[in-house]
This record gives sequence, C-alpha cells and structure tokens, in this order.
Amino acid sequence: MANAGTRNRPLSPHLQIWRWGPHMFVSIMHRVTGNGAAVAGLGMLLWFLGALASGPKAYETFSWAMTTPIGYIVMVGVSWSVITHMMSGIRHFFLDVGAGFELKTNRTWSILSPVLGVVFTAAFWALLLLR
Repeated sequence: MANAGTRNRPLSPHLQIWRWGPHMFVSIMHRVTGNGAAVAGLGMLLWFLGALASGPKAYETFSWAMTTPIGYIVMVGVSWSVITHMMSGIRHFFLDVGAGFELKTNRTWSILSPVLGVVFTAAFWALLLLR
C-alpha cells in the first residue's frame, strides 16, 4: 500500500534524456579534475615532504623521479588538473552569484573554461621551462 502513490510520480530526467552540451562536459570535468588534483597532488606533496624530512638522498631520488619524462607528464597533468578545475570554479562562482545563465553566455564560458585551462597550463610550463 505504501508504494501505491509512488507509481504516478514523474521520473527524473537522466543523461540519456538530456541533449549533451558543453556545460555537461565541463560539469563532469570539474569533478574529475578536482578528484585528480586531490589524489595525485596529495601523493606528490606527501612524497615531496617525506623526501625533505628524510634527508638529501631521499630528496635526490624525488628530484630525479620528477625530472624524468614520466615525472614531467605527472607534473603537467596535475598542474593542468588544478588550473582547469580553477577555471571551472571561476565559472561556477559567476553562476552562483546569478550571472551567466543566458544560454549563449553559459555555452561560451563552458567552451572557454577547458580551453583556458590548457592555455594557462601551457603558459605556466613555458614560464617555468623557458626562464
């Protein structure tokens, strides 16, 4: 008897019903980059702090690992994740204060957020490596 009233409730729309757009991609990427930055960034930070606390030999090992090609890929990936998450966070901040809900504006910023993440990551690493 308790379920009799729940049969007539409307179903909540899901990903199969909504037409995909850039705002959905950016929303999912915001979650992915936040988790990636937290997990990989925390791992790198803990390894770095542990190497500092353990002495010169441990720090030398950390430094060597981070300057291998795989180390650079990890560092670029973590910095891309942080910067892309920040760009999406700025977009969400403006949405939270009530700006940017117009369809064209929302679509433009949804496309621009990940693009700016890549551009700023490239600029950050160019600044580090070319100085």
